[in-house]
Formats: sequence, structure tokens, C-alpha cells
Amino acid sequence: MRFDIDAYQALSGRVTWDDLDLSCFRERPLSAEGLRCLQYMHDIEFHTVCYLRDLLVTPAHDDHRITTFLTIWNLEELYHGEALAAVLEAHGRPAGVGRIEPLRRRLGTTRRNLHTLVSMLGSWALRDVTAIHMTWGAVNEWTTQAAYGRLSALEGHPVLSALLKRLMRQEGRHVDFYASEAERRLTGGRRARLLTRLALDRFWQPVGSGVAPPDEVGFLVRHLFGGDDGAAVTARIDRRIARLPGLDGLSVVGRARDAHLAAAA
Repeated sequence: MRFDIDAYQALSGRVTWDDLDLSCFRERPLSAEGLRCLQYMHDIEFHTVCYLRDLLVTPAHDDHRITTFLTIWNLEELYHGEALAAVLEAHGRPAGVGRIEPLRRRLGTTRRNLHTLVSMLGSWALRDVTAIHMTWGAVNEWTTQAAYGRLSALEGHPVLSALLKRLMRQEGRHVDFYASEAERRLTGGRRARLLTRLALDRFWQPVGSGVAPPDEVGFLVRHLFGGDDGAAVTARIDRRIARLPGLDGLSVVGRARDAHLAAAA
């Protein structure tokens, strides 16, 4: 499947929420568990710019299609963070700059620079690093979209569901780009397939791992993906991953879910 970057540009833009009555959260607030998940999602959406920094020090920056997509992707993810911040603020919770700046200070400059250095060294050593990044991005977008869907279902709040549906629609276009690029690059060479499979199998963790505290990662996985419904969602994502060239039999999302459930038990 070839992704139409021109159509994506035409459809792109900031997600809107001005027409949604966020004041209703005063009368019908989200659950404590739902707010905890929302805070996690808020933090990770705002961290997208840091992922972008690490991508742009790799050969991906030479590909005009990728840089065009990443420019729009980063803007859309920024407004996803702003939208979630509005919901948190409606609950009287810290959000936006007042929450993000302490998070980045906690992570520290040295740690952030180390991520960039690893990306640079990886791109120097591995000519197929872009295939790894595109596949990794597809997995992250699949799981992000699924997390929004699970939170919407668990909370059953009409205003939250309306907002998350808008975010999920944009996340779906992000999925389409990453998955199409991953398929194209994995189809192109056995080495790319082997290295991508190895990277996912050894190193993939739920989105936000390394940014959010481990107990928050575990809570979000257990709350959103626990039980039979959560198992079905993760299995569906693993089937999508397995359909990419050379990745049959991988179950990285289900395995991460099981590990977090086992740790809690």
C-alpha cells in the first residue's frame, strides 16, 4: 500500500475541541483510574518532539516524504497533548507547560542526549535503521490508537469519547504512513527484515517506557489492556505486526502485556 502524502497534507491540521462542553466534567468527572491514564497520555503526546529529534539525526532526514510526514505528525501530536491538557484542566489537574517542564527536568539533559547519541550511532552502524524506525513507529501508533479506544470504552463518557475519536482518526493516518513505509522497506531486503525483527523482539516496550515512571507504565497497561477485552486488542495488534514482511510469529505487544500483568500478580 502506497501512502498518499499529498492527501495527508490536505487532511492534516490541529485537532479541535472548542465545540465540546468540557465543563460537563465538573458534574460528571472521569474516574481516578481514567485520569491517571489521561495524565500518562498527555505526557507522552507532548514528548513526541523528543522522539522527532532522535529520528532526525538518522538517514530518515534525507527522505522528503518522511520529513514532510514528520513535520505534520509532530504538529498533530502537539495538539493531541493540548486537547488532553484541556480535559485535565477541567478536572483541576496540572497540565501543559506546568506539568511537562518538571517531567523534562526529571528526565535530565544527559539522559535525553544519550538517546540522541544512540540514534546517531545506530544510523551510522546500520544502513537499515530507517526500516526499524518506521516499523517501530507503526507498532507505537497501533498501540496508542488502541489505548485511546480502550479508555473511551472503559470510561463511557460521551464528551471524552467524542474527543478521543478525533484523536484516533488522526492516529489512524499516522498508522497508515508508518505501516506503508515499514512494508516497503522490509520488502526491500532480508537484512532489514532480520534487524527489525531482532530490534522489536529484544527491545520494544510500551509507548512511554523510559519517560513515564515504571509503575505508571504498568498501571496503564493493566488498566487498559487487562482482562479478555484487553487481551483481544493486543492480539489484534500482534496480528497486524505479523503481517509485515519478515515479522510473522512476533507477539511483542501481547508479551509486554503479560509481563506487566505478571509483575502485578
